[in-house]
Amino acid sequence: MYLSQLWKFSRPHTIIGTSLSVFALYTIAIATTHSPISWLSIGQLIGTWIACLCGNVYIVGLNQLYDVEIDRVNKPDLPLASGKLSIAQGKWIVGVTGILAIAISVILGKWLFATVTLSLAIGTAYSLPPIRFKQYSLLAAICILTVRGCVVNLGLFLHFDRLFTGRESVPPSVWVLTLFILVFTIAIALFKDVPDLEGDRKYQIETFTIVLGKSTVFNFTRWAIATAYLGTIAAGILLPSSINTWFLTISHTGLLGLLWWRSQDIDLEKKESIANFYQFIWKLFFWEYLIFPIACFVY
Repeated sequence: MYLSQLWKFSRPHTIIGTSLSVFALYTIAIATTHSPISWLSIGQLIGTWIACLCGNVYIVGLNQLYDVEIDRVNKPDLPLASGKLSIAQGKWIVGVTGILAIAISVILGKWLFATVTLSLAIGTAYSLPPIRFKQYSLLAAICILTVRGCVVNLGLFLHFDRLFTGRESVPPSVWVLTLFILVFTIAIALFKDVPDLEGDRKYQIETFTIVLGKSTVFNFTRWAIATAYLGTIAAGILLPSSINTWFLTISHTGLLGLLWWRSQDIDLEKKESIANFYQFIWKLFFWEYLIFPIACFVY
C-alpha cells in the first residue's frame, strides 16, 4: 500500500520521462563518441539514473507539499491530497531524496552535480514560498522548459561525454534534441494547467489557461509541438553526417500525423478528455527519447 502511494507521489509520467532522458543521452553519447560499453560506464549510468530519479521525486514532492489545498480540488487522488500519505511522510520523502540526489551526483562528476543542483534549485524556487514561481504563468513555464529542455539534456550529455572521451563538447545532434525538447516542453508547460483550471482559479494561481482561455492554449500547444517535429525533420536533412535522416523524417512525420489526428477528439469542456490528451502529449515526449537515440545509433 505504502509503495503504491509512493509511486503516485513520485508522479509516474515524470519518472518515466526522466528515466528515458538519462538512458537516451547515454546511448547518444556512445553513438556519437563511438565508445564501447564497459562495466564502469554502466555503473555510471545506473548512478546517474538514481541521482536523477531522486531529484525528480524531490521536485514533484515539494510541489505537492505546498499544493495540498489546490490538489484537493484539481487532483484529489494524489497521496497528500487524499490523506493516504501524511504531510510528515511527504517531508521525509522530499528531504531524503533531495539529499541522496546531491550526494550521489557529487561522487559521480561535476557535470552531473551541476545538472542535479541546478534542477533542484529551480524546482525549489518553482514551488517554495515566498518565491513560488508557479504563481506566475511566464516564470512557471520558464522554470519547466529550462530544466527539461536545457539543463537535463546538455548537462547529462556533457557528463557522459566527459566520462567516455575526457572532453566536454556538445555535437549538433544533441543541440537538435535539446531544441526539440525545449519547444516541446513549452507545450507541456502551457497545457499542464488546462485540466487544473478550477483549482488554480480558486486559489488565484495565474496560468496561461486562466489568462488566455482553454481553446487558445490548446491550439498553441498543437502548433508548438508541430513546429518541433517539422524543425527536427529539417535539422535531420541538414545534418546527414550525424543522424539517420530517413528514420528521423519518417518517424517524426508519423508522430505529427498522430498528434493532429488525436487532437480532433478532445472535448475542452470535459476534464477527463483534457487530462487524457495531456497524458498523450507526455507519451509523444517519451517517444522522442526512444526515436532520437536510435536515429543516432543506426546511422
